[in-house]
Amino acid sequence: MRDASRLVVLFHNCNSVTHPTFTLMMDFWTTVLEFAQTTCEEVGSQLIQDFGKVQADQKADGSLVTKADKWADQAIRDAIIASFNGYGILTEEGNKVLPLAEWCWVVDPLDGTTNFARGLPLWSISLGLLYKGTPIFGFVYVPTLKESYYGFYSGDSGLETPIGAFRNNHPIHTSNDAPSGNHFFNVCSRSTSVIQKDFPCKIRMLGVASYNFLTVANGAVLGGIEATPKIWDIAAAWVIVQAAGGTWIPLDSKPFPAKPGIDYSNISYPTLVLSRSELLPVFKPFLD
Repeated sequence: MRDASRLVVLFHNCNSVTHPTFTLMMDFWTTVLEFAQTTCEEVGSQLIQDFGKVQADQKADGSLVTKADKWADQAIRDAIIASFNGYGILTEEGNKVLPLAEWCWVVDPLDGTTNFARGLPLWSISLGLLYKGTPIFGFVYVPTLKESYYGFYSGDSGLETPIGAFRNNHPIHTSNDAPSGNHFFNVCSRSTSVIQKDFPCKIRMLGVASYNFLTVANGAVLGGIEATPKIWDIAAAWVIVQAAGGTWIPLDSKPFPAKPGIDYSNISYPTLVLSRSELLPVFKPFLD
């Protein structure tokens, strides 16, 4: 992995670098990050070959799926099985029931299938790693832009993790700007009701739930809303946004900790993401 040594200076309790536990955790997180980077780049290279050239079919929930989604899903599952023995796997196109496992990968093999099928160059691969049902590592790769986003967020897990959020190995942070007509706010196609008179920002619609929220994490956008994201759409972004200093606001039930034995195929998690909590009074009136 490029710049794996950066993880050393990102760890909590850096004075304990020589402690055996620290060394083992460093090895673990380095392995996790290397795996995510390598797997997403390999799968992304193949998806580029199919980009804009495959026929899309409609699933029961109205979303689209292509043979590329299914191939990528299987490829990522195979890679996880080969590298992380005993870990659970929850994927959009495979097993949609969260297994009973302390560690579980949550996979969206192709977020933005409609863009992908229609030849619009904004779509991503998303991997989130759950510990006891809560994401603590997230990785999102955008093949057409060659952008890798990742982050670590230990929360109250009790685990030692690296800290921070990154784009192509460079730290990213949410914006401290005040809203204006020259700032952006992202919506999805099912949340356009927020677009009202005197809305404080320009509106953008990207068509990719993970990237919608990542633009908040990297400071390009002040906020974003998704009306119907599934758990695999948000598992990785949930980590990266908060690791970058952003605020994650569930508009219905909380997505995490996820529950074993639950079929997540038809459960959505309406979500508002803001660059900082102080902006909630600015945007909340438009959600009512």
